[in-house]
Amino acid sequence: MKVLETKVMRGPNYWSAYRQKLIVMKLDLEELEYYPTHTIDGFSERIETQIPSLIEHRCSENHRGGFFKRVYDGTWMGHVIEHIALELQNLAGMPCGFGRTRGTGKIGVYYVVFSYEIEEAGLYAATAAVRIAEALAKNTAFTLEDDIRELVRIKQDHQLGPSTLSIVQEAETRKIPYQVLDDGSEIIFGQGSRQKRIQATIAQTTSNMGVELAADKEQTKQVLDKAGIPVAYGVTIRKEPQLQAAIEEMGFPLVIKPLDGNHGRGVTTGIRLLEQAWEAFSLAKRISDTVIVERFIQGEDYRFLVINYKLVAVARRTPPFIIGNGIQSILQLIDELNTDPRRGEGHEKVLTSVKIDQATVSILNEKGYTLETILPSGETLFLKRTANLSTGGTATDVTDQVHPHNVFMAERIARLMGLDICGIDIVTQSIEQPITTATGAVIEVNAAPGFRMHLSPTEGLPRNVAAPVINMLFPKNIQARIPIIAVTGTNGKTTTTRLIAHMISQTGQTVGYTTTEGIYIQGHLIQKGDCTGPKSARMILTDPSVDVAVLECARGGILRSGLGFDRCTISIITNVSEDHLGLNGIETLEEMARVKSVVARSTANDGYSILNADDDLVYEMASDVDCDVAFFSINPTNQRIIRHCAEGGLAAIIEEGYLTICQGQWKTRIANVASIPLTLDGKASCMIKNILPATLAGFIQGLSPLALQQALHSFVPSPDNTPGRMNLFTFPDSTVMIDYAHNKGGMQELQHFMGKVEASVKIGIIAGVGDRRADDIRTMGKLAAQIFDQIIIRLDKDLRGRDPEEIISLLEEGIGEHNAQTWVKVIPDEKDAVNYALDMAPSKAFITVLAEEIEELTAHLKQLSQQKEQSLDIPDALVAEDSSATRASQQTQGKTYHPFVLSKAS
Repeated sequence: MKVLETKVMRGPNYWSAYRQKLIVMKLDLEELEYYPTHTIDGFSERIETQIPSLIEHRCSENHRGGFFKRVYDGTWMGHVIEHIALELQNLAGMPCGFGRTRGTGKIGVYYVVFSYEIEEAGLYAATAAVRIAEALAKNTAFTLEDDIRELVRIKQDHQLGPSTLSIVQEAETRKIPYQVLDDGSEIIFGQGSRQKRIQATIAQTTSNMGVELAADKEQTKQVLDKAGIPVAYGVTIRKEPQLQAAIEEMGFPLVIKPLDGNHGRGVTTGIRLLEQAWEAFSLAKRISDTVIVERFIQGEDYRFLVINYKLVAVARRTPPFIIGNGIQSILQLIDELNTDPRRGEGHEKVLTSVKIDQATVSILNEKGYTLETILPSGETLFLKRTANLSTGGTATDVTDQVHPHNVFMAERIARLMGLDICGIDIVTQSIEQPITTATGAVIEVNAAPGFRMHLSPTEGLPRNVAAPVINMLFPKNIQARIPIIAVTGTNGKTTTTRLIAHMISQTGQTVGYTTTEGIYIQGHLIQKGDCTGPKSARMILTDPSVDVAVLECARGGILRSGLGFDRCTISIITNVSEDHLGLNGIETLEEMARVKSVVARSTANDGYSILNADDDLVYEMASDVDCDVAFFSINPTNQRIIRHCAEGGLAAIIEEGYLTICQGQWKTRIANVASIPLTLDGKASCMIKNILPATLAGFIQGLSPLALQQALHSFVPSPDNTPGRMNLFTFPDSTVMIDYAHNKGGMQELQHFMGKVEASVKIGIIAGVGDRRADDIRTMGKLAAQIFDQIIIRLDKDLRGRDPEEIISLLEEGIGEHNAQTWVKVIPDEKDAVNYALDMAPSKAFITVLAEEIEELTAHLKQLSQQKEQSLDIPDALVAEDSSATRASQQTQGKTYHPFVLSKAS
């Protein structure tokens, strides 16, 4: 078997609009295509024996053991790999259940699709599943445990910590979108200008001064002491001689800890011997140059968690301990303690395994014990001096036992510190009585407190402490999402996107939008290039200045990794026609429509999908969405529109020359179509088809009819507003139009427009796109012959895998299908072609350039148009005619061509 391609879906995608985290593997079964599982000797028995947990996979049989039945009856290896990949992740503690395997249309080649929790784990599972399936088929050995161990390691390396994860899970329950930034330490909740950020359990609302104060334990103590909060008396020291003086002043027992440590690092409590004090001082100095020595407070260790200045949970913390039985050694008892299934490495589980470190050895030395000592029956031995969960401690929830005075004190401490999320460590004899200097003390206050002890206490009630964090970030159900208007279709996406962005920006909101030319925020180009994929969308949605996002969503990005958002407010499908067929496994118009429908199916339930009622494939998408639908049509008698409006629906039409919005039986005229600059005096039907859905989007977003009219009248077609979309340049003797038409649908719209253009001669400068089907290139030639009197064939810089001779020949064949006598010239370079057309064109000629380098050509034409007289000097040698259109004077991908060769299409 051979893996041909692996893709990672990170949003709504071709395979599922709801299951957004998918691995898509294109797999060639090679010879195994001819050997379904029931034909392979012993395969069924081997897979049941070596991966018995697959019995839980119900598969299409919809009962326990269903997958094993499919294997027994006979299924193909791609299906087997799908289930192994899912089960590997399940066994490593990452539950995954969705999968499907589908043919590509090529014998033996399949798409194997399955869900993942952690991207790196999903990719590893894909590779491992292929290897395991091959081993099962060939009856060779493999070690499942090794793969599971590696997946567990990947999980530990890439999963969020328990505190952060709990906040993410709470956000998910509220449908709040989030994005984990690249280093995994920072998370953005919400979108655009409504976003909030957290790092661990420090929120963007948390005071930086409060965090700094909490890091300085001595200053914290001073602030609390001045406010009448009971604190442990202590001194700060830097050098060893000062330690002796501190011990003489306070006596034992003592606590020694670093001034600016956290999470219990470098802290030693209950020090009763001078040797212990020196060890503790050395340990604290590894963390901080300044060390605190303070009196040890008798009592139990409690963590008070305050969020948004309200006490939400209290846990009693206990250091890890063992109880002797008079039979086992201390080492054996520790090993037994670590067999508790709740214990694991780091934050892997609710409890952490106990490590034998210097602190443990110090306790044993103090008691005269070694690891081999048999601990007397009934004796309790604490293994650490602190109760931190990270060193193996346990936690008991005691929230309901806290005295009201202590609740008040904890909430006051949070305000004194300026920390909206803080953990307060208190040692006291009882939390059921008011804490005073006689009964306890505040030991320290922590920024970024851990939540694990409250979420999953060893004993007592779990507390959802993540909920108050989300309540604080998004109080009173304040929206976390910004409006997202997503635009897709074969043609018209960019113009529609730009027009909507223009409309919304007129309301004073900051608009971020993505197009084939780049990423824009408030009209400023932020990044140049084709930015119609998910990465560009995420850049807009994570920008804190953006109030509304308008996102062009192209086929490539959807197929490559899905959409860059989980759902949109408004979706627009302009049309579906022949383009890019035969690429990325999309062979038919119906399959292309399925790709485009991902955007419609990702519309929020309370949103709108705006669909083209004149396009059968787009119209049918209405039955596949869970949101409201608005239709548009250039035909006021379209029966689909009439029925929709009769049922109270929303639509936009062209009626009696006016752009009209219909709401049920009510109609609102927005503007005379011919008065809208983008329509080029009403001649550009393709632009009218873009204006209709854009106007609906603006209307749904709350723009008034007057605001819509003003926006339409102020959006003037130009290289700045609509680059490469019917950009006109006027010269003394001719007009040049740059357009981006590059497929059948675009050419048909151009044909409709050119039919209304009056000119002495219509010249078209065209090209074929190399990665399109041969028939598609021929069609471009045929349509060009129908539109233009004279044709110049140029070549793209990127020929996308085809030889230039082949592209030229296919275009000529298409031209010849319509009219073998059509005047044709081959000029490979785009600017040379334009220069030649301008120089040779008769008066009142109309030259259309189907351009590739739009920005460069626009600058070139602007420069030429500023000259009062055109004086292009074309050498005689370059205009010589030749009967062959496949020779030119320029190097193109290693082939030699002579430019400006005139020929007839054959």
